[in-house]
Amino acid sequence: MASANPFLRALRRLGASNAELESEARQRIVQSVGATRVSELQDRQWARLRGTISVLTMKPRSGTPWLEAEFNDGSGTVTLIWMGRRAIPGIVAGRELTVSGRVSYVDGQRRLYNPYYELIAG
Repeated sequence: MASANPFLRALRRLGASNAELESEARQRIVQSVGATRVSELQDRQWARLRGTISVLTMKPRSGTPWLEAEFNDGSGTVTLIWMGRRAIPGIVAGRELTVSGRVSYVDGQRRLYNPYYELIAG
């Protein structure tokens, strides 16, 4: 948590890694748009998330294509899965977007199946 003392805040930022600073910046955006933090997701919860796709893969399941994206908001990750899709225009690694859907926990991992999505202009 941020300290009230500006000197201590600045000192902590000097010791932070680039990844930590990027994570903090993403979490500020999540908070500013009123989205739910990935780290706070509960099973079967309807959620609206804001973050970035870090990894995108196509994994066929029983002959049906599944497009999977690792989505990160700075507080954690969730796997987005679009069943029956090989690609979606605009959904690429590094893309920022807002997604919404019902969270499922499968084998201890957070997932959103066929989430609604909105691309954020870069």
